[in-house]
Amino acid sequence: MYTKEQVAKTIDHAVLKPDNTVADLEKNAKMCIEHRVFSMCVKPCDIKIAAKLLKDSGVKISCVLSFPHGADTTPVKAFQAKQAIEDGTDEIDMVMNIGRFLSGDYEYVLNDIKAVVEVAHANGVLVKVIQESGFLTPEQIAKACELSYEAGADFVKTSTGFGPGGAKPEYIDIMVKTVGGKMKIKPSGGIREWETAVAFLEQGADRLGTGATEAILNGEKAEENY
Repeated sequence: MYTKEQVAKTIDHAVLKPDNTVADLEKNAKMCIEHRVFSMCVKPCDIKIAAKLLKDSGVKISCVLSFPHGADTTPVKAFQAKQAIEDGTDEIDMVMNIGRFLSGDYEYVLNDIKAVVEVAHANGVLVKVIQESGFLTPEQIAKACELSYEAGADFVKTSTGFGPGGAKPEYIDIMVKTVGGKMKIKPSGGIREWETAVAFLEQGADRLGTGATEAILNGEKAEENY
């Protein structure tokens, strides 16, 4: 049995919609502090604002990088990581280059992740690699996990929440079997109720990505997609 507090401590609360305003950030930051979630996950342009809103609250700041398609060049991703860290992020959720991965160019993908990891780890910042599992076969999910591990990343993550499918138990199962014990695992996308959140934690997930934090913790079901 998980308590409300235990589940809250696993949540990266997502404030990532393109139309999220500064007022939305303020409202979500208050909610994150009230429920004592692990982090608030924001867009790169919002890190500085989030840092002010969450100062001394105990809630960490996480951010997305090359979101949602992973298609920025490697030097741009490395620069984004540096900028995000300067602005105050504690963790980085980067999107793997999905097109290059599906092309079989694993060396490119490995070096792309590694470039971000090197910048982040030099500053004590964790890196989660979003593979957008909905585009991948089970074998490809396992391969993406292996590349993320080889590149030195800390977490593998299922989805941006804007691609196909979201998080599914079968994705987490593959991740646990492939890198469980060596990396941490984060399902995200479509987690909208308590039962789903707890089921992923029981399956071996370490962190949850959701924009429906309040509904989950209140035992309700959110209508929104993320």
